[in-house]
Amino acid sequence: MNLELALVLLMLAAAVVMFVINRPRMDAVALLVLVAMPFTGIITMNEALAGFSDSSIILIAALFVIGEGLVRTGVARRLGDWLDATAGTSENRLLVLLMASVGGLGSLMSSTAVVAIFIPVVLRISQNRGMSPGRLMMPLSFAALISGMLTLVATAPNLVVNAELMRQGAEGFSFFSFTPFGLPLLVLGILYMLVARRLLAGRPADIASSRRPTLREWIERYRLAEREQRVFVTERSPLIGKRLDEIPARASGVNLLAIERGTGLSAKMLRPTAQTQIMAGDILLVDANAPAHDVEALRQAYALESRPFGEGKDYFTDRSQEIGMAEIILPAESRLIGQTVLEARMRSEYGLTVIGLRHGDKVVTEGLLTERLKLGDTLLLVGFWSDIRDLQDDTHDMVVLNMPAELEEVLPAASRAPYALGVLGLVVVLMVSGVVPNVQAALIGCLLMGLLGCVDFNSAYGSISWKTLILIVGMLPFSLALQRTGGVDLAADAVLHLVGGASPRLVLATLFIITALLGLFISNTATAVLMAPVALAIAKDLGASPYPFAMIIALAASTAFMTPISSPVNTLVVGPGQYRFGDFVKVGVPFAIVVAIVSVLLVPVFLPLG
Repeated sequence: MNLELALVLLMLAAAVVMFVINRPRMDAVALLVLVAMPFTGIITMNEALAGFSDSSIILIAALFVIGEGLVRTGVARRLGDWLDATAGTSENRLLVLLMASVGGLGSLMSSTAVVAIFIPVVLRISQNRGMSPGRLMMPLSFAALISGMLTLVATAPNLVVNAELMRQGAEGFSFFSFTPFGLPLLVLGILYMLVARRLLAGRPADIASSRRPTLREWIERYRLAEREQRVFVTERSPLIGKRLDEIPARASGVNLLAIERGTGLSAKMLRPTAQTQIMAGDILLVDANAPAHDVEALRQAYALESRPFGEGKDYFTDRSQEIGMAEIILPAESRLIGQTVLEARMRSEYGLTVIGLRHGDKVVTEGLLTERLKLGDTLLLVGFWSDIRDLQDDTHDMVVLNMPAELEEVLPAASRAPYALGVLGLVVVLMVSGVVPNVQAALIGCLLMGLLGCVDFNSAYGSISWKTLILIVGMLPFSLALQRTGGVDLAADAVLHLVGGASPRLVLATLFIITALLGLFISNTATAVLMAPVALAIAKDLGASPYPFAMIIALAASTAFMTPISSPVNTLVVGPGQYRFGDFVKVGVPFAIVVAIVSVLLVPVFLPLG
C-alpha cells in the first residue's frame, strides 16, 4: 500500500465515521471531501468539481421537479382515493394495490418523495377503514424501496452505477434493464408482506392517529388546554407602538398567534409579523407554554387584561374560521433537523408557530423552544389557514402529515392533473424510445410542467433534494482517487481472495452482502459510489461482463429493509406506523435475505457473465 492510497483510505474512513454519527450532516461531509481531496495532489480541483457537470446529476434534479408536478396536481392523492374505492372491504386487496401503485410510481421518481406523498394517503385510507396505519406503513416503505429496482431512473444509486459503467467505456443500462429483477421482487415483496404484516398486528391500533383528527383531538393529544390566553392591551401598556420584534416575550415561551383589532363591522384578525405594531385596544391571542406565575408576571408588566373566550373555548377553536392547525413530519432532507424549535424560525419562514412536538410517541411539554428537531419528528403548527394551505407547496423541509377535519384540503394546481400525467407519459416514452438522451427527456418534462402550470419556479427549485445531489458529487472524487491510487484494484483483489476460486455467482453474492451491510451505516448512494468501481474491477479481473456485477451493486444498494435508519424511506414511516426498531429487524432481515438470493439467481440469467 502506497502513501497516497493510505491517505485516501484515511479520508474515506473519516467520512464513514462522520456518516455513522451524523456529525456533521451528510452533505456537509461530502463538501469537506470535495474541498480536501485536491490537497492530496491525487486529483485536481477541476476533477473534484466534475460531478456538477455529470448528466446523471442533472437527471436526478429534473426527476425531482417532475415528481413535484405530480404532487402539486394531486395525482398521487387521487390515486389513493382510487385505491380505497377499488379495494372494497378487502385489506389484502388494498395492500396489493397499494404496493403495486407505490412500486409503479416509485419507478419514475424518487422513492423518498413517493413515501412522502403516500403517508397522508395511507392515513386517510386508515381513517376511512378504522384500522391501524401500522398495517400499511411498512408495506408502503418496502414497496418504495423495491421501486428503486424497477427502472434506471427510479433511484440515485442506479444512475450512479450506470454512470460508472459509461465512464469505463461500457454502453450503460437501458431504461428497463432493471425491470426483470425488480418486477419479480415486487411480486415477492407483496406476497411476503401479506404474511409478514401479521407480525405487526399484535400492537393495539392508535385510533386517534388512524382517523382524520379534529382540532379538539390535537388539543388533547398535545396537551394544549389551559395554554390559551386572550388579553386586552390597555391604554397604559408599554407595548403600545412597539413592533413585535422588539418584544422578547417569545423567548419566555409566550407566542402571539393573532391580533384582533377593531370592533363591530371594522373588526379584523391580523397576522402578526416582525413589523406589526401593537395598538391600544388590541386583543392578543396568545399561546403560553410557560408556568402560570411567569405568564401572570408578563401580563402585569405589560398592563394586559384577560378577556373571555367564546363558546368554543378550547384553544381558540372559537376562531377556527381564521386560525387552524396542521401536523407535519420532518423528512431526511429537511434543513430543520438539528435545529431547536426557536432556531427553526417557522414564524419568519412560514407565518406559523410550533405549539406541539412529538418524538415518536413522546409529547414534549416542557422546554419546547429549546428542543432539537430530529428526523421523523412530528410538529403541530398553528396559524392562519392561508399559511397552512401553503405548507403543501413545501415538501423539502417538511411533509404535511395531517390536516384537521375543519379544513377542506386544497391542492395548488388540482386542475392541471391531466397535463401532469401527459407530461410524465411523454418523458417515459422519450426515455424508453431513446429518441433523445434521458437527461434531455427529463429537462423537456420540467419545462412542460412549468409551461402547463403544474409547477412554478419556487416549487420547482424547492422540490430538488440538494442534499442528495451534493452527497453524490462530493463522494465521486473518492471513486476517482481510489482508482488512481490502486485502491479499487486492492479491494477487488481482497474480495477475490476472500472467495478464492469460487463460481462467479458466489462472487456476486459476496458483493451483494458487502454492499447491503455497508448500506446499514452510510447512504445507499454513497455505497454505490464506492462499490461500483470495485465490482467492475472484479469483473475485469475475472474476464467477465461488467453488467451483472454493476447490476448486483445497484440491487444491493436498494436492499435497505433491515433497520428504520438504513434508509430515509423507513425513517419516515416509523412515527405514523408506530413502529419500533425491532419491527424492521424481524420483518426486514428475512426479506433482505430473499432479495439477495433472488438477485444472485436472476442476474446471471438476464445478464450473462460471459
